[in-house]
Amino acid sequence: MNEIPSFLYHKLRNQYGEEWTKKIIDGYQSRYTTFRINRLKTTVEKIENILKDNNFLFEKVSWNPDAFLLLDKKEEDLKKLSIYQNGEIYIQSFSSMIPVLFLNPNGQESILDMAAAPGGKTTQISSLTADKALITACEKSATRLERLKYNIEKQGARRITVLKEDARYLDDFFSFDKILLDAPCSGSGTIDRNNPKLFSYFTETLIQKSSKVQRELLEKAIHLLKPGGTMIYSTCSILEEENEKVLEEFVKKNMVSIEPIELPDIPTLPTKLEGTLLVCPTNRFEGFFVAKLKKRG
Repeated sequence: MNEIPSFLYHKLRNQYGEEWTKKIIDGYQSRYTTFRINRLKTTVEKIENILKDNNFLFEKVSWNPDAFLLLDKKEEDLKKLSIYQNGEIYIQSFSSMIPVLFLNPNGQESILDMAAAPGGKTTQISSLTADKALITACEKSATRLERLKYNIEKQGARRITVLKEDARYLDDFFSFDKILLDAPCSGSGTIDRNNPKLFSYFTETLIQKSSKVQRELLEKAIHLLKPGGTMIYSTCSILEEENEKVLEEFVKKNMVSIEPIELPDIPTLPTKLEGTLLVCPTNRFEGFFVAKLKKRG
């Protein structure tokens, strides 16, 4: 199993067992190019026609009418089309689209995106609410903040307030109807086992640091969420240290409750926290954890 770091292999085997670990490692590969439409600028029908006119073979999925998968073309081919260049579409992994669907935003709500860059989920919220939701997007990195601003402008979203801020230190004066916490993580669900840099960047220290930040962000999110409000906690990790174990302590303290979620027609892994969704990495999906939480009180 020298395709992935040995410590990761043992973590996966201890968490999932031998059979599931083999499936996960098989799924650690390059993936099809997927994208979603931007409803602020286009329609599904228009994009379908343009793809056909340019001889792109594609598939749709049952769980998201806005999503497309390219069967015979790559990302660089898609970027040559005007629909990409003018922001009618946004290249985004299937798994990354899932959290916002369960957030179920509407135009009457104030919504916080706690770790927003590069802006895929932020602009997805805007697209789904016809640019009517009042969105606050936080990003602490100056470089990533510029990318976030660029994507927001390109997508034509107008009601997004961008803050150069580590969301852990937001003033408790703020209060939101809904919060998306797509937390920084190790990326253990997005690994490509053929990446020559894998062994240098993916470390146990990375997992430990991620877990610490995730707990701090989640605690802050609970403070900022209105009583009875909805929060989505998600990561592109499949390790329990960054997912179930982060949530458990807040559930046990009765600060939040889990709202059960499920999604048809996607590959899933067993999760240790009932009602949460854990996507298995494949050539179509990144490994991804999603939990829908409701604030007590």
